Amino acid sequence: MSVSEVYKAWATLLALSLATVALTLVSGASATVVGGVLLTLSGLKARTILSQYLELRHSAFWMRLFDMIIGIFLLIAFVLYAAPWRA
Repeated sequence: MSVSEVYKAWATLLALSLATVALTLVSGASATVVGGVLLTLSGLKARTILSQYLELRHSAFWMRLFDMIIGIFLLIAFVLYAAPWRA
């Protein structure tokens, strides 16, 4: 992994983290929408770490597998968060 790729991954993670912080400061937005966007941002951060730092981008099989696992996990987390039975 070259130094420029490290900086690019770091900048991506920094931008996603700043977007997460900015999203928490938004008032008046639906909690369900904010929760969904936060989960999406966390999924993008996980994908960045897996593809850049663990270099899974070189293996299409493993990248797709982790994308699927993370996607299913985040979808289940969102369904449980948005479920009407929560208090």
